[in-house]
Amino acid sequence: MRRHVVIVFALTLSLAFIATAEARDSSMPPAKAIRVAGFGKVLATSKGQALYYFTPEKRSPGKIVCIGSCAQVWPVLYVPRGETIEKHYPGFMGTWGTIRRPNGRLQVTYNRLPLYSYAHEPPRVVRCDNVDGWFVVRVR
Repeated sequence: MRRHVVIVFALTLSLAFIATAEARDSSMPPAKAIRVAGFGKVLATSKGQALYYFTPEKRSPGKIVCIGSCAQVWPVLYVPRGETIEKHYPGFMGTWGTIRRPNGRLQVTYNRLPLYSYAHEPPRVVRCDNVDGWFVVRVR
């Protein structure tokens, strides 16, 4: 019995370590810059999906327009629960931040623009720049 307790305890510690190791390092930006042919450097999720902003939200700072079915097609880049976003990270000229969505969760912003990926787009591809008011976020 004692041996089983030790094994269970060791497994629990291992899983806790793995979960901690997978959490985003708060000293790292919430997105990365990748090069995409024809677009140069753009913001992308940790999985390499390009990030976009929506023109109506650019025109009305502080107002979230992409909700409901829009947010299903254009997944939100959320701030992981319990984490914070710094204003500046090395390698990025822009300013990072957050905006509270109608559901209460925090969404990542870059230069005050809420960030979204496109659900039907593979990593390292930009298909929706200048499509229906969506623009890829370019970085310098």
